Amino acid sequence: MKAALQNKSDPDKIFEFTPRDFARVRAMIHRKAGISLSESKQEMVYSRLARRLRAKGMTSFTEYLDALESGRNADEWEAFTNALTTNLTSFFREAHHFPILAEHALKMQGPLTIWCSASSTGEEPYSIAMTLCEAFDTLIPPVTIVATDIDTNVLETAARGVYTLDRLDKMPKERARRFFQKGKGERAGLVRVRPELRQLVSFKQLNLLGNAWPITGPFDVIFCRNVMIYFDKPTQGKILARFAPLMKPQGLLFAGHSENFLYATDAFRLRGKTVYELDHRRNAVGMRNDT
Repeated sequence: MKAALQNKSDPDKIFEFTPRDFARVRAMIHRKAGISLSESKQEMVYSRLARRLRAKGMTSFTEYLDALESGRNADEWEAFTNALTTNLTSFFREAHHFPILAEHALKMQGPLTIWCSASSTGEEPYSIAMTLCEAFDTLIPPVTIVATDIDTNVLETAARGVYTLDRLDKMPKERARRFFQKGKGERAGLVRVRPELRQLVSFKQLNLLGNAWPITGPFDVIFCRNVMIYFDKPTQGKILARFAPLMKPQGLLFAGHSENFLYATDAFRLRGKTVYELDHRRNAVGMRNDT
């Protein structure tokens, strides 16, 4: 492994990280994944990518970024994207959405299809699954959940469905007993999602900016919570425009508490509490204008 060069401007940092390096990283992650990094993220970017430089035995960000842009290493592009993806989640985060989901599910006829488009380590899709098991009072409700994320590392965690026991601290004990199995012996302190629940969810890697999405609708519900905040408005608009034709006429789109889609699209209207539905009036006008 090559010896790393000392950063003379900051002795605590192993690698030189210039404003030009940061600008390149921002442009590359925006082009690859649509993520808009603010100026305040420079330290975060250095910390996460410095690990990749050490892993690759490289001595500078210029060398690392040049190697990425050469296009010779698809695996490292994946590692680069994973490193810059933020995965903050918890079970039943933004809890007001789940009673709305349950009510909507019981109104719909036939099997339900749900897409969780930013599943992270799995807490959100499993919360969806638990909600529907409770709504239908069965561990085998008529529902299929597709959970996707751009980060392959978190998808592996999600598919395993194994968490530390403290992740359930805020969950009612009855719910935790019903849907999780406690580890014993060497597995003490861990819990695993029950197999019936895991069977309701399929996990797939998906880049919301990718040309082809490995999913097919139509969906009764799409969860896209706390991911649009990383995209600029034009990128949000493009993604939402692709959501609309994948939804059933009465489908619901759940957004994060700090996200407002009305400034990014005309395809949806706000139903309330950061829940959106298709705006059939505007869509009808658009169809007439296109003919």
